[in-house]
Amino acid sequence: QVQLVESGGGVVQAGGSLTLSCTASGGIYAVNDMGWYRQAPGYGRELVTTITRGGSTNYADSVKGRFTISRDSAKNTVYLRMNGLRPEDTAVYYCNAAVVQWGAIFKERTFWGEGTQVTVSS
Repeated sequence: QVQLVESGGGVVQAGGSLTLSCTASGGIYAVNDMGWYRQAPGYGRELVTTITRGGSTNYADSVKGRFTISRDSAKNTVYLRMNGLRPEDTAVYYCNAAVVQWGAIFKERTFWGEGTQVTVSS
């Protein structure tokens, strides 16, 4: 079964930086799009950024110029470098991946990590 494991969350002061990472493992034939979403208390889950297999990226307006997504496809790992963090960036950050599994190579499924907390203090 595919698992996504995130790491790198924590508490940081406003203006600081953090780097999140997420590795997919378990019966993987290929990983297509990968991304990061976040959910703040009392709000729904929102898109932060995505990256394709070819490296094309997409960012929410609120993080453009501050956050950078990258991936190491050989390791099935995606990273999120967050600079200039603001209190409003406080949320649980979730990794997301579109995965093709061995035994079902004509079907793509989306998997989620369990989330990692990012807290930005003012």
